[in-house]
Amino acid sequence: MEDSRQRAAELFRWLVAPVAPGEFLGRHWERAPLLVRRGDPGYYAGLFSTADFDAALRGGEVHFGTHLDVTSYAEGVRETHNPSGRALPAVVWDFYQNGCSLRLLSPQAFSPTVWHFLSILQEHFGSMAGANTYLTPPGTQGFAPHYDDIEAFVLQLEGKKHWRVYSPRTDAEVLPQFSSANLTQAELGEPMLETVLEAGDLLYFPRGFIHQGDCLPDAHSLHITVSSYQRNSWGDFLEKLLPAALQMALEEDVEYRQGLPMDYLGYMGVTNSDAADARRTAFMGKVQSLIKKLVNYAPIDAAVDQRAKSFLHDCLPPVLTQSEKAQSMYGFPARWQDGGPCDVDILITKDTQVRLLRHGIIRLCNEEAGVMLYYTTENSRVYHKEEPKFLEIDPEYTDSIEFLLSSYPNHVSVDTLPCETLEDKISLATLLFEKGILTTKKPLVQV
Repeated sequence: MEDSRQRAAELFRWLVAPVAPGEFLGRHWERAPLLVRRGDPGYYAGLFSTADFDAALRGGEVHFGTHLDVTSYAEGVRETHNPSGRALPAVVWDFYQNGCSLRLLSPQAFSPTVWHFLSILQEHFGSMAGANTYLTPPGTQGFAPHYDDIEAFVLQLEGKKHWRVYSPRTDAEVLPQFSSANLTQAELGEPMLETVLEAGDLLYFPRGFIHQGDCLPDAHSLHITVSSYQRNSWGDFLEKLLPAALQMALEEDVEYRQGLPMDYLGYMGVTNSDAADARRTAFMGKVQSLIKKLVNYAPIDAAVDQRAKSFLHDCLPPVLTQSEKAQSMYGFPARWQDGGPCDVDILITKDTQVRLLRHGIIRLCNEEAGVMLYYTTENSRVYHKEEPKFLEIDPEYTDSIEFLLSSYPNHVSVDTLPCETLEDKISLATLLFEKGILTTKKPLVQV
């Protein structure tokens, strides 16, 4: 599929099928759990398995606490049993044999398939897509009841698991900003949904819905929880926007810089909240007026760009197909051969056909230091292991960046980029190609 946006939409459609995406968004997203029984144990085949879990351990890079948690929950007590150091297979599987659950954090760092899956899905959500995998022995439970601060998609990969889901107990727990502490069974009430997930099934629940899962005596369970929309609410956006709006108002409007009334401490404050005083009415009216006027100074688009910048830092790097590698910097055939470097020069001309590797991999931001182009192609599979990646762009190049975005997924010739000179066009295209942001219609060097 040529357009990365369509590919992301199709993957989401597959994730919630046979429920249509529109129905899911209208009836379930941030509203109510969804249970999908597919009767197809192979639906998620190839995504992640116990063999992949074992391979990750044998790779030698999994460490207790950082990548793997060993947990148990019995008689109302939730415990973590992490030793220090590397998670060696013999130690990990001994914990499992003794009834402990294993949570592999960020499996995308170890599984190319999970990395590919999440890297596509994040473009659909416009928000970081993360994951953890959970392997639970028969007849055990690894975690106490709790609610999360993310939208959760539970994909049952192997075996089966008994789930109970409970509605938020108060209005304050509806779509919470933060996850709960561990809860006791006495705090829960009756579940609004109780089910046994089997391989191929899906369970979705919004943030704030309390949940717990336990294994039946006759089967182990392996599931992956895909998450998104952590701290991605209107309130989180306003936390960034309002201070910027106030700063701009202070700089541009003298009314915000005028002093408070000399006697306001005498009639304002909780002590005076019940007093009938015209000065209180005037003070409250003034505050409301200033708050209402604040919207005129709110740099809404700039604040959105700053959130986009944060999102791009959160993003997984794209996974390239073989043809994309051949048409990008990552497949460029520069090498050492016959006693010296060979095929080193990037020969982009005015006739070279180029396009963005993906639609969602760049963002232009106007900042105090200049125009910055943030991008994801050099991100790490490990969350925030790298600093945000950006290029400082000559303001004259912004039209060309916007042209590449609007042209996607079509290829355009370098000569059509709206730069002043041909030299500028080739220079910009070469820079973006070197960062993996642009691909060419045909490989630049035929090997």
